Amino acid sequence: MRLTQGTFSFLPDLTDQQIQSQLNYAIAQNWAVNIEYTDDPHPRNNYWELWGLPLFDVKDAATIMYEINSCRSQQSNCYIKVNAFDNTRGVESCVLSFIINRPSLEPGFELVRTEDDSRNQRYCFRSYATSKPEGSRY
Repeated sequence: MRLTQGTFSFLPDLTDQQIQSQLNYAIAQNWAVNIEYTDDPHPRNNYWELWGLPLFDVKDAATIMYEINSCRSQQSNCYIKVNAFDNTRGVESCVLSFIINRPSLEPGFELVRTEDDSRNQRYCFRSYATSKPEGSRY
């Protein structure tokens, strides 16, 4: 199963050159960039781990690519994404987010059905990745 979250999620994985082009666009817009990673890709998991500090006022995409490659080397079996934030309205609004790294095995999700009051059925889905302890999920 292929996780589809964020911009470009239905396209093939971006090459480093395509990632760098997106970073150049973000820099041209004066957006702050950060890099995040997780082993639990549930769509409602908003708490991905931040790699380093947010990259404010960076004028060279090569600097961000260096951080991306550092994250890839240490978190190679995790999902890694790049976020860009626009602060022109006085708040940090996420305007661009895309996955740049995937684990070798994407375990997918299970559909969980439970019976509620009056025999109503409730559904949720849970990542197979969370069935193992953190750090040994893949």
